[in-house]
Amino acid sequence: MQKTKKSVAKRFKMTGTGKLMRRTPGFRHLLAAKSTKSKRRASRDKLVAPGHAAPLLRALPFGL
Repeated sequence: MQKTKKSVAKRFKMTGTGKLMRRTPGFRHLLAAKSTKSKRRASRDKLVAPGHAAPLLRALPFGL
């Protein structure tokens, strides 16, 4: 039986259609130096590119 890769399960979430969502990196420190626009965009979750998502989905055999 293949186990779920917990490091992947903690960092990504799956949408209802089976795509992966990720957090924007670099949003935990040095926020005063970042513009309001970049902080606003970074607060939203982003879609993982299809080429990067394929191996991650293999690490999540049962979904999330």
